[in-house]
Amino acid sequence: MTLGAGMVMPSTSAAQRISVDMRGAVARIVLSNPPVNVIDIPMMEEILRALVEIESRAEICAIVINGDGEAFSAGVDVATHTPDKVEDMLRKFHAVIRSLVATRKVTIAAVRGHCLGGGAELAMMCDMVFTEESARWGFPEIRLGCYPPVACAALAAIVGQKRASELILTARTIMGKEAAEIGLATGAVADNTLSPVVDGCLKSLQELSPTALRIAKKALYAWDSIHFDKGLARAEKIYFEELMPTVDAGEGIRAFMEKRAPKWAGK
Repeated sequence: MTLGAGMVMPSTSAAQRISVDMRGAVARIVLSNPPVNVIDIPMMEEILRALVEIESRAEICAIVINGDGEAFSAGVDVATHTPDKVEDMLRKFHAVIRSLVATRKVTIAAVRGHCLGGGAELAMMCDMVFTEESARWGFPEIRLGCYPPVACAALAAIVGQKRASELILTARTIMGKEAAEIGLATGAVADNTLSPVVDGCLKSLQELSPTALRIAKKALYAWDSIHFDKGLARAEKIYFEELMPTVDAGEGIRAFMEKRAPKWAGK
């Protein structure tokens, strides 16, 4: 995991899943797990370490997160949803989300291609989201007999209860243009024009007081953060205690791994 200015961030994982570049007032985190940047546990650990490192840098005012190649992220690794791994996976992924929410830096997600499940949750928790019109957004977890805890806790506050219910309960995929129309993204841009739009936003941010940005962000989320913390804790508890013991949760994951249609037992 290589940093700017010739520095290298230590990693306990042999696999390198992200790159981090810190130059001046901007830190860029690039998800890099080809072909669609699936978020596995090593990537979660690397993102969390990167956020901790960036938070310690007073000169940095903004963080940009994007995916390498043609996708932002197709979501969290399905293989980590098995009973022996799911608790560790959720704890680590939610630690990333909580760190992203708590950072004093302005966060920007730059989305192209697939932005699904945990990838969509990661993007939507950023302060601003710019997406290509052709990007594909969605929360497909219900198809696996699961649900997305972060989206359950926060999506309604972003897009409204009825739209959140539809996206989570039907797993409908939407394009980037619609994501912007419903408030899931700040704006949608034509394909291949994402970088200049993000750079323009960064230029505007760097002309402002980093102290004022930090304090304004704290005030902006003062109310929502209280509800998000409680909501995510509750969603986690329901996931572990009520969802994972069900027959259907196990069947959904097995069916996906075995590339077959699930046979729901309704229990």
